[in-house]
Amino acid sequence: MRGRSAAPVTPEAKATAVVVGGGISGLLAARGLAAAGLAVTVLEARDEWGGCVGRHELGGLGLDSGAESFATRSTAVADLARELGLGGNIVAPQPGGAWVQLPDGPQELPKTGVLGIPANPWDPEVRRSLGLAGALRASVDRWLPASWGAGGDVTSVASLVRARMGRRVLDRLVSPVVGGVHSADPELLDVDMVAPGLRAAMRSAGSLAAAVAQQRRVVGAPDPAGTKKAGSAVAGLVGGMNTLVSALVSDLRSRGVTLLAGTRADAVSREGNGWQVRAASRADTREYDAGLLVVALDGPAAVGLLESALPDLAALRPAAGPLVSLVSLVVDKPELDSRPRGTGILVAPQAPGIQAKALTHATAKWDWLAEEAGPGTHVLRLSYGRAHDGTAAASTDDPAALDDAALFAAALRDASTLLGVPLGTDDVLDWDVVRWAGALPFAAVGHKQRVAEVRKTAGQAGGLILVGGWLAGNGLAAVVADTARQLEAVVPGALTTEKP
Repeated sequence: MRGRSAAPVTPEAKATAVVVGGGISGLLAARGLAAAGLAVTVLEARDEWGGCVGRHELGGLGLDSGAESFATRSTAVADLARELGLGGNIVAPQPGGAWVQLPDGPQELPKTGVLGIPANPWDPEVRRSLGLAGALRASVDRWLPASWGAGGDVTSVASLVRARMGRRVLDRLVSPVVGGVHSADPELLDVDMVAPGLRAAMRSAGSLAAAVAQQRRVVGAPDPAGTKKAGSAVAGLVGGMNTLVSALVSDLRSRGVTLLAGTRADAVSREGNGWQVRAASRADTREYDAGLLVVALDGPAAVGLLESALPDLAALRPAAGPLVSLVSLVVDKPELDSRPRGTGILVAPQAPGIQAKALTHATAKWDWLAEEAGPGTHVLRLSYGRAHDGTAAASTDDPAALDDAALFAAALRDASTLLGVPLGTDDVLDWDVVRWAGALPFAAVGHKQRVAEVRKTAGQAGGLILVGGWLAGNGLAAVVADTARQLEAVVPGALTTEKP
């Protein structure tokens, strides 16, 4: 069955907008446009809202199946949570901090870094990881010209760190953190995308360490209970980050936004001064007229949808993000009550015998979850999958591509090694594997310039806004702030602070 959208818009009717994609950026765009007075329809191919901010239930616990925290170096997510009535649910993680698994064994990860780059090479935790020679080499950063590594000739995370602080900082601190957070080799990542403002801060502060210290000054999440610990650069929500999605969806419904899950947009075209979107659901295929079109998909999907209408986008298609597989375990293991590796452990690529890139000890990280789980019951999240080349595609020997049973077995082995506590199948109360294909944008070197070209092309088309992590950078804070900026540039008054 084919149909059309609602009756044609008359001059007296509300302007219409269609948002393609129901992840965080799409939901935020819909909220801003509805606040500005537009009639908004959101099309989401999946049956669930929120994209990589998802939820699943294991062992009677409601858990995040994707993102479980947000960066507090900006106020973007905290402000949004307050607007949605969740301000009182913002919490800091436990202060124990994370560890790093190095080839010569586990070490506590320094708490005063950005992407693992230390603010002080002589901090005892940093020196313990680097050794005397590594700390000496890293301290050379202080004496180098501020422009060293800040020019256009050095753009990858690895190139910047090597030039300023040396290989030992790169191998023992930066690679594990970048692998755990971005699922990628720091040689491949554009430093201006994954650490925006860092090189500019380096030029003004005089060194990379000073720039890191500057960025570590937490200005974001409020701390009404006085629980924030020094060095904490992330926060979460009681009940999980998935509660943010539930609150957003409820807010959109209260604003009269039409939310169509299970509806995949498969073609767009120009229609007069606006756009037409063809989308298929289980029931039918419909065409939606939009004076304003927002595309909130991952990079390859966004370009694929738009390139027939905007051929210039085809050459700007980004690489797909890596396949990331997340294994969640709920275990009955009182030996883990002591939090043997703090809130979790990142894995250096050179560490032998371990397939996971990171383990989060969720019940050690979040007090609210520990209280819900009860003594002796623990939630562990192990991540698999890294981008190792310019394509970011999963290879046949990538552990992220293993089937569920093989990943479960690998997770038990890896968790036992990383935590120093043997875990067997009899200890597992429940488990699940969630796979995210392309959810982490792959910000390869030169990606910032590609983003500028993409947005220039979209701006010239008129009536088109592109949002999402592939343009904003990885992480909720980047996506929330960027979405607001893009809306305000095209639709002044599309402010997320307005109440229905």
